[in-house]
Amino acid sequence: MEPIFDRRLVALRRQRASTRVGEVAPILHAAAELLLDRLDDTTRRFARALDVGGRGAVAPLLRARGVEEVVSMDLAPGMAARAGGLAVVADEEWLPFAGGSFDLVVASLSLHAVNDLPGALVQLRRALAPDGLLLASLPGLGTLHGLREALATTEAELRGGAAPRVSPFAELRDLAGLLQRAGFALPVADRESLPLRYATPMGLVRDLRAAGEQAALLQRDRRVPPRALFPLALGAAPLEFTLPLLVMTGWAPHESQPRPAPRGSADARLADALGTVERPAGEKAG
Repeated sequence: MEPIFDRRLVALRRQRASTRVGEVAPILHAAAELLLDRLDDTTRRFARALDVGGRGAVAPLLRARGVEEVVSMDLAPGMAARAGGLAVVADEEWLPFAGGSFDLVVASLSLHAVNDLPGALVQLRRALAPDGLLLASLPGLGTLHGLREALATTEAELRGGAAPRVSPFAELRDLAGLLQRAGFALPVADRESLPLRYATPMGLVRDLRAAGEQAALLQRDRRVPPRALFPLALGAAPLEFTLPLLVMTGWAPHESQPRPAPRGSADARLADALGTVERPAGEKAG
């Protein structure tokens, strides 16, 4: 798999943003709440949780829900420390935890700059004890689409060509399959929406920087952007958009979980249930 993201640059930007991330705490908190609402759908109680890249928003919410032990992990030490508990500096692509260390893993808006998402999901599943739960959210395809188009159009006019300045995002249709390939049971992928409004588009750019979310593409243009690029592309009009959140839910396999019945084990005919007549394949009705 060809790497897309410069992980060293991702870590550097997250560390620089660790002193400013409080500016976007309401957004991170709202996204974490949307994700953790999934815990209301299960009667299971969790004692040991791993918070992956929560930037100080996830761990307090987990403790408020009664999780006794929360380990917060991040690429950047400054971000990991914001959770206020046990902090570990580590890479999502190289987890340092023994198998079965946690019964809950929460990754809120933290896996979208991973080069090997299938591999990261396998490692997260291994870190879960049997019947442990993964909750993860990623920004979905279409995120920052307007910003991407405005920057590309304006840079093409200024320079005669445009560099990629917004990261690629995942598609919902791929995620349940990724969970299944990673060995999760009962995989589910669905969508949430987080509405956002800014007084000017530059407010969005400031928030992206405060969260450490500037694009960190390996194939980025390393030249300094034209001074006029952002003012011309973004203007001063109010900006409203909806952040699409793709939510993944999966369980580490356990014998207590429901399984599909073996093929041929049904004790009733589908034709009887539907009130119709069963015919051999290829035979026409009537």
